[in-house]
Amino acid sequence: MGPTNIALVQLYQADMALREAQGRLEAATKNVRIQERRVRDLEQKLSGLQQALREHQTQAAQLELDIKTRDARIERLRGQQQTAKNNKEYQAFLVEINTEKVDRAKAEEQALKIMEQVERGQVEIKELAAHLEGEKTKLQTMKDQMGDTVATLQAEIEGLRPARNEAAAAVPAKALTAFERLADRFEGEALSALSKPDRRREEYVCTACMMDLVTDVYNKLHMRDDLIFCPSCHRILYIPDELPPEAAVNKKKTPREKPAGDVPGATTRRQESAVDVLKSMTPEEPEVQNAAETSEEGHG
Repeated sequence: MGPTNIALVQLYQADMALREAQGRLEAATKNVRIQERRVRDLEQKLSGLQQALREHQTQAAQLELDIKTRDARIERLRGQQQTAKNNKEYQAFLVEINTEKVDRAKAEEQALKIMEQVERGQVEIKELAAHLEGEKTKLQTMKDQMGDTVATLQAEIEGLRPARNEAAAAVPAKALTAFERLADRFEGEALSALSKPDRRREEYVCTACMMDLVTDVYNKLHMRDDLIFCPSCHRILYIPDELPPEAAVNKKKTPREKPAGDVPGATTRRQESAVDVLKSMTPEEPEVQNAAETSEEGHG
């Protein structure tokens, strides 16, 4: 691979190491964050109850004042009623007094309901405040217990940042922009390694989405310095260390020499050899026949 792709792989590895450490820190602090959220929720609920209690207390105070005002007015009307000059004035004061009494009864009934709400609110606030204090104590205990773990992980993260920043500085701006965009989209998985499922066949897949890739993708990555993206998941492809050229690219096989028995004309040569053997034996037969004839003439 070219320098840009090599730099991208180094950035990818540094970025994933940093993200992995950040993930372990997030997992370690998950319970604390859950407890913090529980404490915040209780605090908000307590604040809401306290606000409602104040409003109810204000309403109760206003109703109490209204009742006292009506009581004073009723007493004043009664006094005026006693000095009425005639029955008509007396009846008028009586009607007004009865009206004030009805309004006072309504205010008193409403005040009683408000006071009941105030009492319930006070009890609920007291219970919730006690529960909140218990949750706060639990949160502090959790923070104390995992303080060392968090400090260690935070130190590890800070130690990994320089390597990540240095690797990012080595990547050209355009390639870095593409990497950052894909890293944000795929939670760090901006790159995807090539894989060759069948060593006997020159076929490759994207290990992120298992999409089949064109046959010459390996040669392009190996010989050029262009960014090549998976056509399916759009991640940047790269060649992993475990897939060197000798394992990735199939070599052309040298034609195997055929055995002598498979060479054309071998059968004919075997037949000729057999004939030669027969011929080599044939001259001996006349000599034997001539010797026999000579022997017969001598006997004659």
